[in-house]
Amino acid sequence: MTIMQKVFWLIFSVGNIVALWLYWQTQSVVSALFLLFTLGYSVVGIYDLKFSTHSLNRLYPVVAYLRYFFESYRVEIQQYFIANDTEEQPFNREQRSLVYQRSKNIRDTIAFGTQRNLLEENYRSLWHSLAPTHVKDEVKRVVIGNEQCSQPYSASYLNISAMSFGSLSSNAIEALNLGAKKAGCYHNTGEGAASPYHLKHGGDIVWQLGTGLFGCCNEDGSFNADSFVTTANLPQIKMIEIKLSQGAKPGHGGVLPKAKITQEIANIRHISMSKDCVSPAVNPECTSPKALLNFVQRLRELSGGKPVGFKLCIGNPAEFLSICKAMLETEIYPDFITVDGAEGGTGAAPVEFSNRLGMVCIEGIYFVENALVGVGLRDKIKIIASGKTASSFDLLDKIAAGADVVNAARTMMLALGCIQSRHCNTNLCPTGIATQDPVRSQAIDVEIKSERVKNFHNNTLKNFYELVGSMGLDDPAKLVPQMIKRRSPYGLQMSTGSLVPPLKLGALVNNKVQDEAWKHWWHACSAEQFYVEDLYVLKSPEFNQFHTQGA
Repeated sequence: MTIMQKVFWLIFSVGNIVALWLYWQTQSVVSALFLLFTLGYSVVGIYDLKFSTHSLNRLYPVVAYLRYFFESYRVEIQQYFIANDTEEQPFNREQRSLVYQRSKNIRDTIAFGTQRNLLEENYRSLWHSLAPTHVKDEVKRVVIGNEQCSQPYSASYLNISAMSFGSLSSNAIEALNLGAKKAGCYHNTGEGAASPYHLKHGGDIVWQLGTGLFGCCNEDGSFNADSFVTTANLPQIKMIEIKLSQGAKPGHGGVLPKAKITQEIANIRHISMSKDCVSPAVNPECTSPKALLNFVQRLRELSGGKPVGFKLCIGNPAEFLSICKAMLETEIYPDFITVDGAEGGTGAAPVEFSNRLGMVCIEGIYFVENALVGVGLRDKIKIIASGKTASSFDLLDKIAAGADVVNAARTMMLALGCIQSRHCNTNLCPTGIATQDPVRSQAIDVEIKSERVKNFHNNTLKNFYELVGSMGLDDPAKLVPQMIKRRSPYGLQMSTGSLVPPLKLGALVNNKVQDEAWKHWWHACSAEQFYVEDLYVLKSPEFNQFHTQGA
């Protein structure tokens, strides 16, 4: 027997006899409580030993429940009492505190120096200038929309990324949209349709059409043009985004657990309440590169010329180049491409998909930037970065890699009061943000939380412009990858992208590419289909460089 089995039998026999005798003799409150304890312990212990399906309960009767209790609070215990300020994932204490402080307009400085290891491999940093300057007001917005678009949109450098009503509560959506209106940025609806809560306060909206086409679909899941026109022409809708994939689960449809599906959500999305809402992995209107671009053109016409683009997480590079080939052949150009990073978050995703698929945001941006330059279309298409942006440096890092503007989702949730409890998929969010429980969601004061969203946005941009100015630049558009330094495995700093040669303007279409990987991907892809076999043996750039020098 285990020690706890012996303890159980001791309490079951001797403990109950002693408790009964004491109660018989004294009939005091203390003796009564002691008797209740031994009897309760005995009943639970007998159940654990004879009927429980858990081996832990059979071997450690009664006390095994202590393990389950503490395990249920493991995240909170680790977060508040064990982890240091820089080691947690996905957002550490330092990052969360920064968001909280900036959202509340309180002091965000640190004392006694950095806690980061500045000599750590791959640590990213900037070189400042001895001639710092100020970013000009007239360059603090980015116009999205090429010559094929008749209603271009002037966007902030930082915006609210895709989060659906259904994934988030109605009050959370309202607070985000009101915050976007106050901050002067846009708010992406996520794939769950443009709900009344997205539209209520009049903040600028990017309407995302997910693979389920929620909000503009027929009962069979096909596209309904009439429904689309009704919503797309609302004045709050500024841009349309077609979702091909997302970084948290590329190659997998969106998932809304049935526990979070209310009748209202079912009506908005035209779905059933009896099962999880799982979007198809492939957008039915975008089954090939040319079909995608034809859909872009169709949505642009139906929306009255508003900017239309698509969102994806980069996987096989040749498959993105197939879209570039289709652009050249059809002469249809999206107004923007949103690059979602594999580090992105969601309320529900298979572990393997979140952990193992897709390029991280910086790699994806750098690749898309060079691909568009290589086919001569970079000036027509804006790049939007989406993936784990907590600080002004995170924002600058993505802009330097090639993005024009940046979307943030989880840090906007932190600004609302999210505590990173990671219960987003249970409907038991402790802060009322990622839940459809009306009691929990009512804890969010829309007006107060919208102020915090605005403050986080404005304070992050303020520090972003100061960082840009500290580098001697008066315009964020002047940022380039070489300005971001990373610590090499050899202990020295090097420019980001320095070992991956960037493409020159039109290099792919003019057959002036020297890099073998780019050559292979370009010749392997087709404008007629997405799929390209991943056969190229990708080597480390350092290996190629040293091999060339040795030769």
